[in-house]
Amino acid sequence: MLKLDKLTLDMSADGQIMDSSSRTLEKLEKGNNKNGSVKQVLLDGCVPFSHQVAGHKCGISNTGVLQHPDGTILKQLQAPPRGPREMNFYTQVFAKDCTDKKLLDLQQHLPKFYGTWRPRESPHELYLKLEDVTRRFLRPCIMDVKIGRRSYDPFASQEKREEQISKYPLMEEIGFLLLGMRVYQIDSNRYITHDQFYGRSLGKDSIKNGLTRFFHNGQELRRHAVSLIISKIQSILRWFESQTQLHFYASSLLLVYEGSPHRVNGSKHKPAEPGTEHQQGEPQSNSNNSHETLSFQSSLTHSHPYCHDVQHERNANGKCGGSVAEKDEEIGMGDKKQFGQEEAVEVKMIDFAHVFPSNNPDESYMYGLRNLLSTLEQILKD
Repeated sequence: MLKLDKLTLDMSADGQIMDSSSRTLEKLEKGNNKNGSVKQVLLDGCVPFSHQVAGHKCGISNTGVLQHPDGTILKQLQAPPRGPREMNFYTQVFAKDCTDKKLLDLQQHLPKFYGTWRPRESPHELYLKLEDVTRRFLRPCIMDVKIGRRSYDPFASQEKREEQISKYPLMEEIGFLLLGMRVYQIDSNRYITHDQFYGRSLGKDSIKNGLTRFFHNGQELRRHAVSLIISKIQSILRWFESQTQLHFYASSLLLVYEGSPHRVNGSKHKPAEPGTEHQQGEPQSNSNNSHETLSFQSSLTHSHPYCHDVQHERNANGKCGGSVAEKDEEIGMGDKKQFGQEEAVEVKMIDFAHVFPSNNPDESYMYGLRNLLSTLEQILKD
């Protein structure tokens, strides 16, 4: 059972971003007046994660999620209580001494967790160190789908509830929201992107078409990728149907499939040009943050959540102990997996700042999964 020690803290409203890596890098280059070195701005050789399609824009130079030189993903811890709550969740699910079968079964549905990381030049910032689930793909097509009938947790203020409902009033009925997607087009060797504003524009009659766009490569519908993703989502649904100890709010599924028409093995194709992305949707607008008082519990025994590294000791450079080669097998950097079929896929649960203990099934999340599955199955039938 995931336990929680009582804390009462302020929380800022969630924000979403949609930005291509090329635009982010351009902004960083213009803003670095000292020597124009993007890597120095981002510290320790980290760069903006090129495949981020949604999420929080924070961290070094306000770039959002970062990629570490060892291939892992760095997600800056959010302000309390959201950040500590998400870290507590990962810490307990991936604890070496975990004996909870439900949590052990859940691991396969999450990105692997490699503890926390602090940049040497900015030790006050703490990042979650996570697996890059897109790393084994040549041209990953990625979609972030928020799951559940509501995107606010039970402790949210009335103001927060109204704010979240107003963003997408159909969430209660549809049960999921497309937060962003990035789709490779094989005829033009370009990526087309859609942001959260596109997702919010979709209604009951257009949500299926919105999902269909994610699986269309400019020439054909990737039907087999749809089928494989359905199978993985069904596996996640089975986990939820078997557990009653956790409820997930404002959490997402990350859907990934291979956009290349050729297998990775032996492929000579170069990556899509970084400056050839087409973004569709409105510009990101900054809303005023609301503050809420939430309480949560944690069974972590260390004195402060910002001083904990899971599974790895930190060396003098602020990186996980051991050589990169030693970590290759664990992290996956040294193993570009060969695809046994054209449409290799991944489906992972992400974003756990609003996970709470419970003693009954998570009907809201299961409702969203079932509706998403139903819509994907309808796409195959058409």
